[in-house]
Amino acid sequence: MGKFTALALGLLTSVLGSALTGLALGVWVFQQTGSATQYGVTLLINLLPGVLFAPLAGVLVDRLSRWAILVVSEVVSAVTVVALAGLFHAGVLQPWHIFVAVGIQSLVRSVQMPALSSAVVLLAPKEQMGRANGLLMLAQALGSTVGFAGGGVLLLAIRLDGVLLVDFATFLLNVVILAFVRIPRPPRPAAEPGAADGLLAEIRTGWRVLGTRRALLTLLLFSMALNVSLGYADALLTPLVLSFASAASLGLVVACMGVGAVAGSMALAMWGGPLRRINGLAGFALPLGAFLCLGALRPSVPLILIAALGFTFCFTIVDGTTRNVLQLEVEPAVQGRVFATYNMVSGAVLSVSYLLAGPLADRIFEPMLRTGGRLAGSVGTVVGTGPGRGIALLMLLVGLLMLVTAALAYVQPSLRGLSDRPTGRPAQDDAAQDDAVQDDAVQDDAAPAAETEPVPVPAEAVTVPVPGRDDDTARVSRRG
Repeated sequence: MGKFTALALGLLTSVLGSALTGLALGVWVFQQTGSATQYGVTLLINLLPGVLFAPLAGVLVDRLSRWAILVVSEVVSAVTVVALAGLFHAGVLQPWHIFVAVGIQSLVRSVQMPALSSAVVLLAPKEQMGRANGLLMLAQALGSTVGFAGGGVLLLAIRLDGVLLVDFATFLLNVVILAFVRIPRPPRPAAEPGAADGLLAEIRTGWRVLGTRRALLTLLLFSMALNVSLGYADALLTPLVLSFASAASLGLVVACMGVGAVAGSMALAMWGGPLRRINGLAGFALPLGAFLCLGALRPSVPLILIAALGFTFCFTIVDGTTRNVLQLEVEPAVQGRVFATYNMVSGAVLSVSYLLAGPLADRIFEPMLRTGGRLAGSVGTVVGTGPGRGIALLMLLVGLLMLVTAALAYVQPSLRGLSDRPTGRPAQDDAAQDDAVQDDAVQDDAAPAAETEPVPVPAEAVTVPVPGRDDDTARVSRRG
């Protein structure tokens, strides 16, 4: 796991810098506009460009050098950060500049994430892929948690342009750390799917692979339901907590979510996930739904703290297992397109959830559970009445939906039939892999382009917490 230690260290550095920048940018935007609505605009801009570009991004990942894609992405991210620092130093930085930067980061991420996900299968032996994914997710979770904690302190000490330059330095350090990590290029089949039929056919390859394999299609539908729960939890948690508690309490809840993500990633890194794949999917989706329901039952900070920690822990395990299944069940030559399609669907579901959660809560559920509301005498006896209890009811229903989804997933033969997590490498597989690497080495000697390449790790999305309003702290971005 030496390669992945370096890979995770580079990712931790990059995510830490981006988290520092995200907090600093969020504070600056709020100070300039005084509007939490600006956060909603940023949230949408952070997702939508990447969702729309994802099909083409997958083709680029499979067509071009993964090393070149990731390096160019790192350079674009670094230039974006330096440009913001220069605008601030010149005294001309405007909120729309930050919106443009977030949109560029969304496009960059849509290429980076499938490139990184498809690189994992080329670096790790099969029996270690679960641990490798866990190690990368641990770097993401730990970097985000520490970055948010230190961002406010650094903003006061070195101002916004200083924080942006620190983020730029993390890009450079990340490249230096990971310049020594090398991976073999994926084997290319004689008849590559869709290659002879043009760009549109290649774009459709991701859909074809996911849509024609029953297990992968079922997994995609399961993941869509999972992202509905994530989207509603992200959108509703802040107003739910602030409806009965202080901003300090919200900070504790957000911290618990970070601890849960770190704990789940550490568990994956050390354990690799459940041996039976269905237990890593539906098995952890059941308590995930239960934690959502628990947090909605009463206006209690301790209850929501437990629910937040448990929710992010379980979500991390399920997400890591899902990506491990895709890495093992899909041929490396088309993984860029498959992961891009998967990320596009996940991003689209999150976008719709973000857009619907607020209006549903404000216009339908909150009025029904006000004092004297239509459901005050029935459902109100269970979840309570007054401000925030309609939001709680909506979250409770999402949790119940997740419980039903997990139960249905457990009885799906296609998911139950997924092969167990590999625990050893057959000698035949090892020999085949060694032959492939040797073939790559021979090709390296004959061709000017190297068949192994350093893998820089993409920076996390700009995360923009907006303090002091309903969206006191929220995440602009999720995983790749």
